[in-house]
Amino acid sequence: MKTSTSALVRFGLSIFAVAALASAPVAAAPAKPTKDAALIEAVSRASRPAQDVARDGARHPLESLTFWGLKPGQTVLEIMPGAGYWTEILAPYAKATGGRYIVGLADISSPTVSEAARKGRADFLAKYADTKLYGTVEPTNYGATSGPLAPAGTVDMFLTTRNIHNLLWAPGRLDKTLNDAFVALKPGGILAIEEHRSDPRPMAPEARDGYMSEASVIDAAKKAGFVLEARSEVNANPKDTKDHPFGVWTLAPSRRSAPAGQPANPAFDRVKYDAIGESDRMTLRFRKPR
Repeated sequence: MKTSTSALVRFGLSIFAVAALASAPVAAAPAKPTKDAALIEAVSRASRPAQDVARDGARHPLESLTFWGLKPGQTVLEIMPGAGYWTEILAPYAKATGGRYIVGLADISSPTVSEAARKGRADFLAKYADTKLYGTVEPTNYGATSGPLAPAGTVDMFLTTRNIHNLLWAPGRLDKTLNDAFVALKPGGILAIEEHRSDPRPMAPEARDGYMSEASVIDAAKKAGFVLEARSEVNANPKDTKDHPFGVWTLAPSRRSAPAGQPANPAFDRVKYDAIGESDRMTLRFRKPR
């Protein structure tokens, strides 16, 4: 299904941005996200944290995972999972369908890893230790100098959401991550990316406000050998003006009211930022050539 130029403009892309990306395919999210009963169950189960469920309207888990091509029995590797929004869905889904869920956490093999990072990894794994609910959540070392994330050619889907901008802040980290993903994926495997989108305005240097251009993300993935298969507007938010005082973190869920590292400012007027909701985001599907 093709998306018209006028539709893309309505979603917040300028004519110039559309022209620059015209050669890349676009896929609209399906009106009926999935008939996969196990995935529907994983998203709708009553034990999901209330704060995660509250964000489903902005994060569109059924539509996003269907667009990325999640299938029963697959091996999914996610890096930098944060508080576990996707873990709460993908781990039970893997358990129910005979798949595997691997998560890239702090590289405890590195002599430079901090105690805080070690503790964060341990806490995350303890949170998902209930094998009756989550199956086996398999950790893998992920970091600036980590080795292979999984045996070569064994992963069906490599997932990273709202993380690409962070990887720009450490020299070589983005290239290493995407190269490692390419090696881990099977031929025909999927690289699934969600990221805050700067378009139509230019991307700030090193994406220090948290927003990246679609072109920069696409170029980085292509450099690693991936082929862009489709783009979806499922996580677009045309209300996002992308000119916030504390970058993307001004918006929900961070709702920052002062510069990073400073105490919250109780006098900060949040009304217009809360009215925006969460950020405008690109949703991309790349494939490792067969």
